[in-house]
Amino acid sequence: MIRFHEKDPYAPIQYSYEVSRILYRGRSKFQDIVVFENPFFGRMMILDGVVQITEKDEFFYHEMLAHVVLKAHPAPKTVVVIGGGDGGTVREVLRHKTVERVYFIEIDEEVINVSRKFFPRVASGIGDRRVEIKCMDGAEFVKSRKHDIDLVIVDSTDIVGFAKSLFTKKFFSSISDCLTPDGMFVSLSESLHFHQEIVVSVQKTLQAVFPVVDLYTAPLATYAGNWWTFSVGSMGLNPREIRGKGRLKTKYYSPDIHKSCFLPGEMYTRLLNGKLGW
Repeated sequence: MIRFHEKDPYAPIQYSYEVSRILYRGRSKFQDIVVFENPFFGRMMILDGVVQITEKDEFFYHEMLAHVVLKAHPAPKTVVVIGGGDGGTVREVLRHKTVERVYFIEIDEEVINVSRKFFPRVASGIGDRRVEIKCMDGAEFVKSRKHDIDLVIVDSTDIVGFAKSLFTKKFFSSISDCLTPDGMFVSLSESLHFHQEIVVSVQKTLQAVFPVVDLYTAPLATYAGNWWTFSVGSMGLNPREIRGKGRLKTKYYSPDIHKSCFLPGEMYTRLLNGKLGW
């Protein structure tokens, strides 16, 4: 039996997956890319030794990354998705009828190509007429925009290597400058179990830029630490409130999940003060 042993840069444990069949193995200008089949999770994409998506559970991540801020905004029209070359976040953004334009900024074009071939259901929205693909550094893209973007969603790999540029005060300031008065930003920010220092660092960096900052979580079986966090920076709107109209056909996200996914106030304060237990 062939097994894949994940090389997560931050996890104190190692996950191992049975490999039924290797479908793709290659190297882009930026990273190693592998796609294989697993008996339980189906097809899985691995970037630089770390699991990015699986067919079975990708919707937990993509729905929670996208819909919380999309529903917290009254009527988002223009959305930027940075990273997320598999297309899952773009697919979820397009479920919102108010969205007129999605700038899909992925530095590694090969990830898009591989996803289209091996994960067509995940990448199903990439060819939509509302989507404009730009293969470039997301930090450079936002510098060119001024107060015309409703939402920026960062769907990056772990906060290492070229992804580090998407978690700096300079980048967050560029995001703030490109957003409309009701604009919001959201990004993954690692696990509350394994990566508290990173979570707190992202929150405090956001607080130096945005007037409203918050944190919510979701259970993700295939991401190290499993209790995954998402950091929000808002120009003024409270992301805990649902403003968007209409119902979404989703597998996990719902209004109840939206209301319960944010950290309770006392727990949030303890986290930022370095007093959250373990």
